[in-house]
Amino acid sequence: AGWFRRLLHKPRPSSVESLKSSHSTSSSPSSSSSARSSSSSPGTSLATSSISLSPVSVVDISASDSPRWDKTYDVCICHSEGDVELVEELVSYLEGQPESFRCFLQLRDAVAGSAVVTELCDAVQNSHCWVMLITPSFLQDPWCRYQMHQALAEAPMANGRTIPVLKDVDHKDYPRELRNIYYIYMALKEKSFRQIRDTVMHYLQELCRSSTKWME
Repeated sequence: AGWFRRLLHKPRPSSVESLKSSHSTSSSPSSSSSARSSSSSPGTSLATSSISLSPVSVVDISASDSPRWDKTYDVCICHSEGDVELVEELVSYLEGQPESFRCFLQLRDAVAGSAVVTELCDAVQNSHCWVMLITPSFLQDPWCRYQMHQALAEAPMANGRTIPVLKDVDHKDYPRELRNIYYIYMALKEKSFRQIRDTVMHYLQELCRSSTKWME
């Protein structure tokens, strides 16, 4: 399909500065929702819960001095080979947003000839958020487990960086390692994509807001 060819050959900015400048003219995002809830218990679906970000609290995550640029990617998506098609759609959606989220797609961004373990570790360390697409294939893939453990080791307190997304998996099969983290249940693809986008956006806004407070 044409969108898939565009995804694999998307233009890369020549430098970080050019990427920053391309965002400086984008408008501030409107009120959005994220997969967060104070009434849910850990390890439960948050598909029906949300947090509204008021326009007053919105910060510019694409400003030239934003801590967003401290890492190469905004999102690293951990997935099994059997879910590549769905992941490609998600990446296309995220990169097509006004914020042009920078995604790590192993099929496209891994360096040819490099070791798989090295690529997975680098992707986790160089990304702000990690989406875990947990499907039956994910649960059977040792590399997915490895990448999940790397993400948890990077941010053990689960402060919004790890975003589990369940699809075709019963709650009883939810990985024990993630039981203290709320997840998104993918029933409607478009709604789940929007929740993922909102969750990443919420994390980056909080990151920028915390950085600004620290500097003050």
